[in-house]
Amino acid sequence: MPPNQSGTRSILSNMKFSLLILALCSLIAAADPLPSWNHTAPRQAIVAFVEKVTKEGSSDFVPISERIAVFDNDGTLWAEQPMYFQAFFVFDRIKALAPQHPEWKDKEPFASVLRGDMKAALAGGERVLLEMVMATHAGMTTEEFEKSVSHWLITAKHPTTGRPFTEMVYQPMLELLTYLRTNGFKTFIVSGGGIEFMRPWAEKVYGIPPEQIIGSSIKSKYELRDGKPVIVKLPEINFIDDKVGKPVGIHHHIGRRPIFAAGNSDGDFEMLEWTTGGKGARLGMIIHHTDAEREWAYDRESHIGKLIKGLDEAAAKGWTISDMKSDWQTVFAR
Repeated sequence: MPPNQSGTRSILSNMKFSLLILALCSLIAAADPLPSWNHTAPRQAIVAFVEKVTKEGSSDFVPISERIAVFDNDGTLWAEQPMYFQAFFVFDRIKALAPQHPEWKDKEPFASVLRGDMKAALAGGERVLLEMVMATHAGMTTEEFEKSVSHWLITAKHPTTGRPFTEMVYQPMLELLTYLRTNGFKTFIVSGGGIEFMRPWAEKVYGIPPEQIIGSSIKSKYELRDGKPVIVKLPEINFIDDKVGKPVGIHHHIGRRPIFAAGNSDGDFEMLEWTTGGKGARLGMIIHHTDAEREWAYDRESHIGKLIKGLDEAAAKGWTISDMKSDWQTVFAR
């Protein structure tokens, strides 16, 4: 056999083998859409739910237009310890603007931020964080704010892991988002965090576009600056998307009751209650932080992501609790 024919056959053989491997990988991926989830009850509940609501002719079938899934962000899609990631951004803004505001040295919560006492600065919860947001972002255009968030995310690192904040997202939840969308679901973020803080990066990280993000917000106004139309942020609270605010935000922004909801704290309780309180097949899921080695372990006594009512009432309401330590093969995105 001429040498060139032998070489050609070798190349073709290698190509066939590579194609076979790719085909096998595709089959494996199709057979296991949630590879980072252990084969425990939560994974089984997810798969069983999706299969029954997507099976045409089934009594539980849900049309694609009604397949709405909502997710909290902090502690559900990405980490939230030792404090909300947006708080790190706001604190950096306070420190940068402090020379222009000497009064902040004696005014709370700004004084606590400048002293480095982050726990005291956040003692008032989401409302206090919004107060700091208003003070540091008022007067900025929405384009200026988006640029400041994008730049911060490029340069900022998590104080414990040293990783960029957008790498502190949960691999199992990324897989769940993809799995739902593959099966005709429309996925939304419903978070107590700032809507405009999430919009610049959520589509790239989660595959969730800006129009499918619901969050807390401050008021804005339209005006002309140097003859150009802009939207300017104002120092007034517009909406707090937490606790009872979450079902209201869902109603205002989506106009449909979701059939799937995932959260991790009592701030998500009403969202899960609203979602699972409707007719037909529904699934409510709580992400329980139990893995002190790979992430953090916290619930009832935590200053961030406190979970009491959700733990106590999940069984009675039929909600699924996903135990991070036992149900997840891996935690953070690879």
